[in-house]
Amino acid sequence: MNLIRIFLALFIVSCLNFSAMADNHKKKEEVVDKAKEITKKLKEQDGLDEVPLNDPFAGNEGSTRPGTASLDGEEEDEMSLYNFKLVGLISGTENSYVSLANSGGEVFTLTIGQFLGKNKLVDMRLTEVIFQKEDKKYMIIDFNNQIREADEY
Repeated sequence: MNLIRIFLALFIVSCLNFSAMADNHKKKEEVVDKAKEITKKLKEQDGLDEVPLNDPFAGNEGSTRPGTASLDGEEEDEMSLYNFKLVGLISGTENSYVSLANSGGEVFTLTIGQFLGKNKLVDMRLTEVIFQKEDKKYMIIDFNNQIREADEY
């Protein structure tokens, strides 16, 4: 008799388990149907909301840099400091190196005394590097891409 009760209890539990699985199956089908609808809507809208990609090195090409005036076409020169971003600084006891990247992603590595176009790398600090122009003025660039001119540094 006890054996029959155990089998009956197991049968009732398994029936309840199957009905719960059927409910879960219905819910899964509903979720899949909703996902298909959303995918279909997205495919219909494909191409309508195109977002242009931005060049991370381009910055604000159309506008002038804050705090600087146009410097007699210097910004238009391909090797002008205004077309580069400071990306790395390595300072050691023997040698020190500076890495600058142009808008094309090409990296230039310089040591003190080398030229970048008409500008000579003369010094570096922890967060900025100093170039000397032909007219003996200094241009200082930092990691925020802020370029400023100074008579002395």
